[in-house]
Order: sequence, then C-alpha cells, then structure tokens
Amino acid sequence: MLPNIELRHLYAVIVLAEEMNFTRAAHRLQITQPALSKQIHAIEGLHRVHLFARDKGRITELTDAGRAFVEEARLALSHTERAIHLARTADCGSGRALMIGHSPGTDRSWVSAILAIRLSSDENLRIRLLTRFALDLVRDVIAGNLNMALVTAPPEDTRITAVPFARAPLYAALPESHRCVHRERLVLRDLEKDDWILSAKQVHPTIHDAILETARLGAIAPKDAHETFTEQQAVHLVAEHAGVAILTKLSALEFQADGVVVRSLSDPSLCFDTCLVMRSDDDSKLTNRFARSFLRRFPHRILASSQTESR
Repeated sequence: MLPNIELRHLYAVIVLAEEMNFTRAAHRLQITQPALSKQIHAIEGLHRVHLFARDKGRITELTDAGRAFVEEARLALSHTERAIHLARTADCGSGRALMIGHSPGTDRSWVSAILAIRLSSDENLRIRLLTRFALDLVRDVIAGNLNMALVTAPPEDTRITAVPFARAPLYAALPESHRCVHRERLVLRDLEKDDWILSAKQVHPTIHDAILETARLGAIAPKDAHETFTEQQAVHLVAEHAGVAILTKLSALEFQADGVVVRSLSDPSLCFDTCLVMRSDDDSKLTNRFARSFLRRFPHRILASSQTESR
C-alpha cells in the first residue's frame, strides 16, 4: 500500500468514484462534503496525481490515474477485509458461523427461509445476519466479509456467482386522490406529471438508474424528485401529498398508510431478479450446502447455470 494513505482514504476515493458526486459520496461516508473534498485534495496533492477530472469544480470522470488507483484500492481493501474476516472466523471456532447479508427492504419470508435452515451435518452452525446497501453487499461478499447475500439486480462481476430465486416488478405508491388510482397496473408514463419519490442511488444504484433510464427512453422528464433512504420515509411523503413513490414489492405492500394506494408497474425494464450471491471462488462445503438448502426452498426460481448448483 502506498505510504501515508489510510484505509479510510482509499474507501473515500472508491465511494466518490462510484457516486461521481461529492454530496452523495459524503452522505454515504457519513462525513461532511468539505471533509471529503479535503481528503481527496490531500491524496492528490501528496502523490502529485489527479484522480478525477473536473469542470467548474464538479467532477466529471475518473482520470487514467484515477482508474488505476481505484482498481488497486479495491484490491487493497479486499485483502485487508478478508484477512480480518478469516481471523474472526477462526476465533469463532473453525468456521461454524455463516455471515449472510441482505438489504433493508428484503422480503421477510426470505429471511425466515434462511433462519429455518438446519444442516444435519452441522448442528452447531450459527447464522449472523447483516443489513447493507446493494453495492456494499456485493463488495463484502467479494472481500469475504459475507459468505453470501440476497441482492436484487446485482451488478455483473466475474468475482461473484449470482443465482436468481425470485422476480418482481416495482410498485407505485399513490395518494388515493391520484388520477390513475382506478387502474390495477400502471406504466411509468402514467406518473410523468407527478413529483417522484425515489430511493437514494446509494441504496440501490441498479434500480435507481433503471428508473431514470426507462424515463429517458420514454422521453419522460421527471419533475422534482425526492430521495429517501427508507421505505417508511417514502410512504410518509406520499401520505403528505409530496408526490408518488416508486418502491420494491415488500416496501410497497408492508409500509402502506392511510390515504395511500399501491399499484404495480408493468414496464418490462422495471422487473428485477433477486439473487443469492456468493464469491465465485468460494469452495467451502459448508457455504455451498447452505446455499443449496436455501435455493431448494424456491423450486420455481429462474433456472440458470451456476457454480453454486454444480458444487
């Protein structure tokens, strides 16, 4: 690792590269925007490189140096986190604990399925559940901090194996006075006159980008868009007539409120697979037995060739 750079600085550069926006990156890092800007300028100044191209003070893209830096920073963090994970696993007793991640909006039945699994070959197995945002789940699986995770629309990455087990559309939460409330199914165009309430990009970037890309392809120009971190916040804003919310199935059905009606969206591009995600090189018999036990509880899942199924 380069001297004079702490792990938190590497992570700050990675997050900024993912968000390409100081405000969003600072929020995700839970620091102030000036503090993040100071960290980035300090790294660039210390090593006399420009990691980000800027235009009028706003970053526009990674430089060649920035791309190389981020790639190596990811590896450095991955190795460090994996070392910590392996040490903790050994300390817990020969790998008898499985770390399983899921997002804040995960269907409760999926979590129940995880907790109901009993492996006859390992009666003392302990399960630890951890909640993360989608990109953080994948990153932690790759790093070895998680044995597996439930991730909706995971990014393509050769370092992971993703087995789809459920598929669902997005849903719109509308005030009961909405002009389209009498329809059972909607398309995104039905909402073009409304203010939109979306999950912040860092909560689930794939879904966030898919909504905006579907709007762009349909020549839909969203009005003011509110961003939230929780489904409860989104439904509350709908109840307060601040706009319409676009939510996942669970959040749409679980967090309903008085005066709020839920309708599914039928746009083909707004239907997503939820996958069981593991490291592609994970040859742990325990992890793979548990994964197969979980997947067998979803016999109608989307069948895909996967290393998990063949192990």
